[in-house]
Amino acid sequence: MSTHGRPDRSPAASGATVEQLLARVPPGVLEVVAAPAGLGAQVTEVTLHDPGEEPVPGAEGLVLLAIGADTASPAAADVVRGAGRAGAAAVVLRQGHGGPDPGLLAAAGETGVVVLGRHRAGQGWTETLGQLRTALAAGGASGPVAVDGLRLGDLAGLANALADLVGGAITVEDPQSQVLAYSRMVHEPDAMRRLTILGQQVPRWRVAELRESGFLQELWHSGDVLRLPADDRFAERLAIAVRLGSEVLGSLWAAGDGRPLPDGAVAALRTAARAAVPHLAHHQTWGRAAARARDAAVRAVLDGAPHAARSAHEAGIEPDRPYRVLAIEAYDERAFGERVFGEQSLGEGGGFPGPAGAIEQRVLDVLALQAAADRSGSVTARSGRRLHVLVPGGLDDGGLGRRLVETARTVPHSVVFAGVGPTAPDLSSLPASREEAELVVRVLRERAEGDGAGPLESAWADSSEVAAETVALRMLDRLEPLWEALTGPVHALVEHDRTHGSGYGASVAAYLDAFGDARRAAERLGVHPNTLRYRLRRARELFGVDLSDPTMRLLAAIGLRLVRRP
Repeated sequence: MSTHGRPDRSPAASGATVEQLLARVPPGVLEVVAAPAGLGAQVTEVTLHDPGEEPVPGAEGLVLLAIGADTASPAAADVVRGAGRAGAAAVVLRQGHGGPDPGLLAAAGETGVVVLGRHRAGQGWTETLGQLRTALAAGGASGPVAVDGLRLGDLAGLANALADLVGGAITVEDPQSQVLAYSRMVHEPDAMRRLTILGQQVPRWRVAELRESGFLQELWHSGDVLRLPADDRFAERLAIAVRLGSEVLGSLWAAGDGRPLPDGAVAALRTAARAAVPHLAHHQTWGRAAARARDAAVRAVLDGAPHAARSAHEAGIEPDRPYRVLAIEAYDERAFGERVFGEQSLGEGGGFPGPAGAIEQRVLDVLALQAAADRSGSVTARSGRRLHVLVPGGLDDGGLGRRLVETARTVPHSVVFAGVGPTAPDLSSLPASREEAELVVRVLRERAEGDGAGPLESAWADSSEVAAETVALRMLDRLEPLWEALTGPVHALVEHDRTHGSGYGASVAAYLDAFGDARRAAERLGVHPNTLRYRLRRARELFGVDLSDPTMRLLAAIGLRLVRRP
C-alpha cells in the first residue's frame, strides 16, 4: 500500500501550483525533467511514495516523492504512469546519469504528469520533503491570510501579529503541548498562562484534564475553533488546531488579555490558523537546524566576523537599524559557587561560563521566549549559560532587562545577571555593545560573589550605571598578564598567603577598601582593630608592603584586586 492517504481538501492544504512550489524551494534542489502540460497543476499535498506500489486512486493534486527511482531507469516510466492513473500532479525522482530514459518522457507525455529531478548533492529525501511541504504551506497561506513582513518561522512575531488579529493573548503550541511562542503581555497573565509560559509547556496535570475530558481529542480531529469555558480557576480559552493537509502541526490558544475576548475572536482565530500553517511547517521541518544556524549567525554578527553583513541577513538583523545588546547569564543558585568556567570570553578576560544545567536551560528558554514576545524584531542567541538579546530601536531604557530579571525570579532556584550595552547605531558597533553588556554581567556576578553573607539575588544594570566598574575590569584584564610576569613586595605577600594560609592579603585589601579606617576594616573582617593593625605592621616588616607609601598602596590595590578575581 502507498505511504500516503487521501489528501485533505481544506483551504490550508491547497492554493499552490507546481510552478509556485518550484519558485519557493531553494535553487538547485529540483529540476524540471518533463512538463508536457505545463506547470500550472494545483498541488494539495506532498508525500513519500514507494515506486513498487500503485498509488491509490483519488490522489489528485499530490506530489509524489518516488524514493529509490531515478530518471535514467526504465522503471521510472511505470512510476509516472501509475501516478497518472491516480491523478497525481507531479512525481519527483532522483536525477540519474546520462539524461532521462526515453520511456519516462513518453510516459509523461501520455499522462500529463510533471516529472521533477532531485539533483542537489548531499540532500536526502527527508530534506526535500520538508522544503516542498514548507513551500506548499507558504502558498496555502498567501493572500488575505498571510502575515506581511514576517520571516518564515518567526513564531514570536507570528504570535504578536495573531494577538492583534484575534484581540487576545496568543500561545503557539506543538502537538505535545510544548510552548513554541507567545504574544507580548500587556496585562498580568492569568495563572494558567503564567504556569504554561514559565514551564515551557502546559502543566502535565492540565494536559491530563483536557485529555480525560475529551477536549484534546476533539481539538486534533476538529477543523474548527473550540471553546474551553472559564471556570473558578482559569479564564475562557479558544483553541484551534493548525493543519497542513492531514497532518496536525500544532495549535493556537487565545485568552482574554485583561478583558474578555471580542465577538469576532472565533472567526479571527480561524484566519489565524491558516496564517500559521507555513510558519509551523517551517518550524517542524527546520526548527532546530534553523535555530542553530540563526544562533551561529547572531554570534558572527556580535563577534564582528568578516561575513557579518551576510550573517545579519540570515539572522533577521537589519543592518542600518540601531540595536542595544543585552547579555544574560543564568545559574542554579544552589551551585553558584561551584560553577566551572571554560574557554575565555570573546574580547575580554573573566572566563566564559560553561555549559548550562537543567535549571539554567529552563530559565534561558523562558527568557528567550519573553524577549522575542516583548519587543517585535528582537533577536536572541544562546551559548552555554549565556543568552544575548538584540533589542531594536536603541531607545530601551533597561525596561526589558528589568522585566526579564523579574521573570527569572519566578523560576525556582535560578539566578540571572543581565547587562544592557550601549546603543549600537549599525552592525559594526554591535560587537562593542555586546562586549560592554558582558562586562556589566561580570560586574554584577563579582558583586554577588563578594557579598557571600547576603542572599543571592538576580540583578540587572545598564552599562551607564556601572561605567567606572567596567573600565576597571578592562584595565585589570590588560594588566593581569603583566602582573603575573613581575615580582615585588605584593607578590611575596600573596605567595606567603597561598603557601601558609595566612590572611595578610585580606587584611591589606580590607584596609584599602575602607580608605584607611582601621575600625571599619576590622569590623568587616570580624577581628579587633588592634589585630588588624598588627597584621598590617607584619606585612610591612615581612614583605615591605608599606601602606604609607602612595605607590605601594596603588600596587597593593591592583595586585590584591587581581588575586581576588574569580
